[in-house]
Amino acid sequence: MTCWRRPRDGNNAGVWQRLHELLLAELRAAGKLDLSRAAVDSSHVRALTGGPKPAGVQ
Repeated sequence: MTCWRRPRDGNNAGVWQRLHELLLAELRAAGKLDLSRAAVDSSHVRALTGGPKPAGVQ
C-alpha cells in the first residue's frame, strides 16, 4: 500500500510537477535542452477542437 500511497500523495502535493519544472529550468540554463525531437500526443495534451481528419474518415 505504501508503494501506491506515497507517489499518489506526492502527486497530489504537486511534487512531481515542481520536480519536472526544476529539471527543465536547469537543462535550459545549461543549454542542454533539445526539443527538436520532442513529441506531443493527445494522451498528454488534449486536442479540444480536434484536428484534421485523415482522408476517408468521418
